[in-house]
Amino acid sequence: MEEKRKLRRSRVLKAGTISFGGAAISCAVRNLTRSGAMLDVASPLGVPREFTLVIVSDDIRHECRIVWIKEKRIGVSFRLDRES
Repeated sequence: MEEKRKLRRSRVLKAGTISFGGAAISCAVRNLTRSGAMLDVASPLGVPREFTLVIVSDDIRHECRIVWIKEKRIGVSFRLDRES
């Protein structure tokens, strides 16, 4: 199968938090690029289309937009113009 991604993925396993409107949902960050990530969640229900991904261990915050959802996995793209 041909790889169609522009950026190489880095496999990781980091604790993350999906933060939005004063609420938070725990997630696991499974892979990461400069432009996005794949997240594992207990359930995608209740996860908004746009949110802030926080990875405390690396002091990282990214504004995200959901690109795809498959069962308990969510693919997100980072809004690079609003990266903090």
